[in-house]
Amino acid sequence: MKVAVACDHAGFPLKQTVMDVVSKAGHEIIDLGTDSTASVDYPDFAEKAGRAIQRKEADRAIVMCGSGVGAAVAANKMAGIRAGLCHDTYSAHQCVEHDDVNLLALGGRIIGPDLAVEIVCAFLAAKFSGEERHVRRVNKIMAIERSEASRKQGA
Repeated sequence: MKVAVACDHAGFPLKQTVMDVVSKAGHEIIDLGTDSTASVDYPDFAEKAGRAIQRKEADRAIVMCGSGVGAAVAANKMAGIRAGLCHDTYSAHQCVEHDDVNLLALGGRIIGPDLAVEIVCAFLAAKFSGEERHVRRVNKIMAIERSEASRKQGA
């Protein structure tokens, strides 16, 4: 699996840990920055990760900012991106299994490196269940997305 990894300055301290986990799990990393703790804007990096998924350059993405909230909000504005903010392992696998999440958002100021390792492992190992109820729900999410796009075009 190809995994895009991106962060802002607040997520940067977790970045190498996350990339090490992705690599050790046998996945290919697409490093989308940032490369320091110098202040940058999280929407720029969430968008880079989302675009990598949209262009099918990456299968999944992991984005880190201070709380993870901003990165998740920004990524969820993008067509076809289902971002989940996870600070525990249950949410990290369940969001993929039930909601077909393709982008994991983490809070660099919320979780430490040991928990980040567990969360990333759970996210990467999870597969969408394909169960009818979950397919139905994801289809409803995509219908909302299409409806919103149509509404914007008609405005």
